Amino acid sequence: MQQRLSFLLFILYAITPLFAQKDSLQYDLQLMTLTSSGKYAPFWQQSIRYGSVLSSPNSTNILVGVCKEPGNAPQLLKYGYKATLLLQTDYKQTDARFQELYVQGKLSALDLVFGQREEYPGCQDSVLSCGGILFSKNARPMPKITAGIEHFTPLPYTFGLLEVKGAIAHGWFTDNTYMKGVYLHHLYGYFRVGGRLPIHVSYGIDHVAQWGGYNADQGRQPEGFGDFIRIVTGESGGATANEGDRINALGNHIISQNLKLEARLGVVNLSAYWQNISEDGPIELIGTTMNAPDGLWGVTLRTERFRFLKGILYEYLRTTDQSGPFHDKDGIVYGGSDDYFANFLYQSGWNYFNRTIGTPFISSPFYNQNGMIYTLNSRVQVHHFGAEGELSGYSYLLLASFSKNYGAYYAPFPSMIRNTSLLLEVHKSFPRFYGLEAGCSLAADFGKLYGNSTSCMITLRKRGILTHY
Repeated sequence: MQQRLSFLLFILYAITPLFAQKDSLQYDLQLMTLTSSGKYAPFWQQSIRYGSVLSSPNSTNILVGVCKEPGNAPQLLKYGYKATLLLQTDYKQTDARFQELYVQGKLSALDLVFGQREEYPGCQDSVLSCGGILFSKNARPMPKITAGIEHFTPLPYTFGLLEVKGAIAHGWFTDNTYMKGVYLHHLYGYFRVGGRLPIHVSYGIDHVAQWGGYNADQGRQPEGFGDFIRIVTGESGGATANEGDRINALGNHIISQNLKLEARLGVVNLSAYWQNISEDGPIELIGTTMNAPDGLWGVTLRTERFRFLKGILYEYLRTTDQSGPFHDKDGIVYGGSDDYFANFLYQSGWNYFNRTIGTPFISSPFYNQNGMIYTLNSRVQVHHFGAEGELSGYSYLLLASFSKNYGAYYAPFPSMIRNTSLLLEVHKSFPRFYGLEAGCSLAADFGKLYGNSTSCMITLRKRGILTHY
């Protein structure tokens, strides 16, 4: 992997003079110093930063990055790249790695990305949400190759009323927790209707799968081209697959459907969305699946008229149904006790470096006291609130989440556990001090799930243009 990273860095440097477009190379320096009173850094202090803040109660995290954005120039071919080095210490050990490292190209509406990039798929709010049900900001980026149309693009001959986006990605789970060399498959497609109308409706599907890999107990899993086609289509495994994958679909599959309504109401923009999750086939339309009671529902109001309150959000997350408590529901229909983000073969589940890739309320394995590498808390109910705005030049972010946690069907908690997670983050830019940005983040957890903890994080950031070319 280090050789791949070095080769990619060489590409990033070498391609810069090959294009005629005038552009700039930007830099971004960030320091985050955290101190906490509990065993872990509070939930919201670490779950919205793509793993760039350690879960340890006290840490210092430094980000040093350079990037070139593709830009908005009308060229047919555009390109960009980014390299961000992350240095972390919890005062017991120190680690250095690339947080982001990618190169991207754009030919008309088509996008190609190679490397690891902070992304936020799904229809949820990009700032105030507690995270999408399938993807959130909780885990570090994963190296992958993505090809497709990443942003909504009008279809020809539809007068701009119909827009589409979609892509396919192949990635690598480099944490090698239980299975070594596991692949990621991600395929998504969305359409949006509305164009210039004040009301838009969009619908899309995200399909992810873990496949391939090797383990001393399980052996090497199928990973040929024919097996890749089985992963894409959700078919059962061939003769070389284990018995479970020959009966069911090859690999560990998760599907999320996204439905969203957007409306302009005078000076206010309204967004309402619904995400569900499915781990059993056949996949039906959202609302008609076996586990329809589970999902993420959200409402956001945004406006530029009132800067002191630019956005407010409410979300409700439920994952307690899971198609019922029994896998064999009636002797004929199989598919209950879904145990979201867990799998008998890929035992580390839908996690990356011990952090949940999907909603962080399905607890990350690093919280486990018994050293288990899979989640022990997948049945949750959450009420989440968010707000952001600006007062006297200070921008703020407020998050408040109230959860009920039941454990898992295979290992329920003795009794339901309540937990409260709070965050207040304030930032201000100081143009007279060379554009330095400073921030203070106060967070707290209350409850037995993660333990009581309060924290303060001080952030210093400097970004700008390194050079023009």
